[in-house]
Amino acid sequence: MKKKISKRRAIFIVVWLALIFTLLGLIIALKEPPGEAESIKEVMKDGVLHDKNKISLFGILDVNPALISAYVVTAVLLLAALLIRIFAIPKFKYIPGKFQIVIEKLVEFFDDMAHANSPHKTGFIAAYIFSAGVYIFFSTLFELFGLQGVTTEGLSIALPAPIADINAAIAMGFMTYAVILLSGIICNGPVGGLKVLKDFSLPISMSFRLFGALLSGLLVTELVYHYVFLSFVLPVLVGVLFTALHALIQTYVLATLASTFYGEAVEPRKKHT
Repeated sequence: MKKKISKRRAIFIVVWLALIFTLLGLIIALKEPPGEAESIKEVMKDGVLHDKNKISLFGILDVNPALISAYVVTAVLLLAALLIRIFAIPKFKYIPGKFQIVIEKLVEFFDDMAHANSPHKTGFIAAYIFSAGVYIFFSTLFELFGLQGVTTEGLSIALPAPIADINAAIAMGFMTYAVILLSGIICNGPVGGLKVLKDFSLPISMSFRLFGALLSGLLVTELVYHYVFLSFVLPVLVGVLFTALHALIQTYVLATLASTFYGEAVEPRKKHT
């Protein structure tokens, strides 16, 4: 019996080795994918400018694929939040279950960050960085699902991460800056607003930090996928690692920056005696 099992294992190993060497031979023989519609230069250029592969929005307007991705991510997150609020939160117990622990730890993480960086006014900024962080995290992971869209030219493309569009990154950066500016004015009046206005480069740095980090992962993945000799196994590792790493880093960075600058803007002014 043992001899039969060992013989089967040997045959199995030989077959797999034969497949691996055959695959390696094909990788060496083929240097570029046959019938490639776009050159790597065009693919990477479109990844930055989105001036070629556009999608029709309800037949009214041709838009960047990232806008469709943003609508999908927003709708999914709002639906998930509604379902959690209606069905899950009322059933939370003093001794939490696994799902309750995940939700509580997630809320606690952003709440602790808000308390640490802006101890004077924590309620609003905790909710904001939680919302912005969750959106950035899941919108970054969105590209891993490979949802397809059809361009106006009839081509099928994978929908990119929303923040991979420079417009989305700029919107997120300036919205965060507006939150900090208005909070400074509300809490400390014109002086608080002037304090925030001194950091005029903040929205630009936030925008390009988001866009640059996510775009670098997108371009590396596109580069790996483009060539056949790199397109076996490696793209999975590169895509997942880059995307997951960027999702965590960018969520943490934006939440930290937003809460820190918010804390400085709403900090009570010292009264001179």
